[in-house]
Amino acid sequence: MQKIILYYKFTNLADPKAIMLWQKSLTDSLGLKGRIIISKDGINGTLGGDIKVVKAYIKANKQYDQFKDINYKWSDGEEAEFPRMSVKVRDEVVTFNAQDELKVNSQGVVGGGKKIKPEKLHELVSSKEVVFFDGRSKYEANVGRFKNAITPEVRTAKDFIPILESGQYDHLKDKTVITYCTGGIRCEILSVLMKNRGFSDVYQLDGGIVKYGEKYKDEGLWEGSLYVFDGRMAVRFSEKSKNVGSCIHCQAKTSNYENCALKSCNDLVLICKDCLKNSVNLYHSIDCKRQATLALDPLPA
Repeated sequence: MQKIILYYKFTNLADPKAIMLWQKSLTDSLGLKGRIIISKDGINGTLGGDIKVVKAYIKANKQYDQFKDINYKWSDGEEAEFPRMSVKVRDEVVTFNAQDELKVNSQGVVGGGKKIKPEKLHELVSSKEVVFFDGRSKYEANVGRFKNAITPEVRTAKDFIPILESGQYDHLKDKTVITYCTGGIRCEILSVLMKNRGFSDVYQLDGGIVKYGEKYKDEGLWEGSLYVFDGRMAVRFSEKSKNVGSCIHCQAKTSNYENCALKSCNDLVLICKDCLKNSVNLYHSIDCKRQATLALDPLPA
């Protein structure tokens, strides 16, 4: 049996390169595949492999004092969902371009939003008006999101600071805002950025969508599937999951993403299974299709 784990830990790491070399040696010796990002502020990883091997990895991590209390999120999947094992050192564990704002101590992120467990989330929603604020990219939100959530037009985490400073969401500054993301790491940072810009009552969903889905499946406030950054592309919490995304061609409900057939674009195309049968539909836009056609049959000089 194989499994995939998702995890992160914010903690001060004096020598990120040394941690990277140790993690690379450890994962290679165990034959795991996945991605690990390390910075001076902590670690962020997704790994897949045989369940016994994954447990051996976790056991090794627990021997390192700063990683011993990491909360691992488990899901069904295989190491084949990842092309290789990648372990890298970067300036940020998630690139928000917020190096000067993110402060980390032995307890984790300093000044973030109030963490709220999935079961407490329902209590809060029933007691007052709240606004769900998606901390992921737009293409992730297109296939799954909390009911009535605000889903900013962002492609990467780097887009959040400009959009928060644009004034577009200033009307939320006096409201109760609940940020959420896949496993919780992006909201640790996003909630800091929002508070620093005047949002007064900010929460972050503890454990992210993954933990919420484990508890409530599709019987709660979540709608659709969960986009993931591996070969699975999207996961569902139950057979009751519904499609909330719309096919780029016929607008039928779907959660199926494909890569644009134009290699220079390679952007994700949300396309239903029926439209997928026609290869001409495998383009992100009419312009991509035109460029591909010109490449195959260029105009005479």
